[in-house]
Amino acid sequence: MELTPLFYVVSILSILVTGISKSGFGGGLGVMSVPLMSLFVAPQFAAAVLMPILLAMDILIVWRYRRAWDRRIILNLLPAALIGLALGSATFQLMDADVIRLVIGMLAAFFVLQFLVAQHASSKPRTTSRPIVWMLGLISGFASFVAHAGGPPVKGYLLQQKLQKTWFVGTNTVFFFSLNFVKMIAYGAAGTLSTTSLVTSAILAPALLLGVFIGGRLHSVVNQDIFVKIIYGFLCLTAIKLLTDSIPTFFQ
Repeated sequence: MELTPLFYVVSILSILVTGISKSGFGGGLGVMSVPLMSLFVAPQFAAAVLMPILLAMDILIVWRYRRAWDRRIILNLLPAALIGLALGSATFQLMDADVIRLVIGMLAAFFVLQFLVAQHASSKPRTTSRPIVWMLGLISGFASFVAHAGGPPVKGYLLQQKLQKTWFVGTNTVFFFSLNFVKMIAYGAAGTLSTTSLVTSAILAPALLLGVFIGGRLHSVVNQDIFVKIIYGFLCLTAIKLLTDSIPTFFQ
């Protein structure tokens, strides 16, 4: 497989933006990395290259926010998410990724619409029933494995909990670090990772350090209200990307 200079340029920019969004704002733009890299290589290879980079990002960010995450929220979401991850691994070859992208995109759009309608609602956290929380965790884990699109269900739930921005990023990162750690093992067992993909990941790794650094600095200077609007903005961009990628395939 020939990796062109343009592939590296696009990959570095994608990883840089992903690092900024994950470190500073709890993610949201990472969903665009694999599609952009897939313009030059097979999606499976793009996902394999990105997998260890995402895990390394999570390790750095978890360390930064190690004292600012909500254990209760993680324990509520994680068991169902791991089940979703297992289901995704077991059915990966049978599932149409565009169907998953469509469902997750619609869910992300729902959370954004809900935010726009409830601008003047109470600032108190909303109570979400346990079955709904489990469903969101299950969808997130499943979509994370099948389509690298597990963020919207969890981010929508975290936003409804009205977490302070640092706790939002910390809780989000600990959750996805747990998923990515298990997913890394699953990718290795399935033979998705290769020597070529790992070498490419190592070449691109410096971009993640810069992205995490910039995101951390931005996090410290952005106030809470602007932070929430940025997160919903990222969620809106994610919804648009997922929907525009998936809907046209149903009319071909």
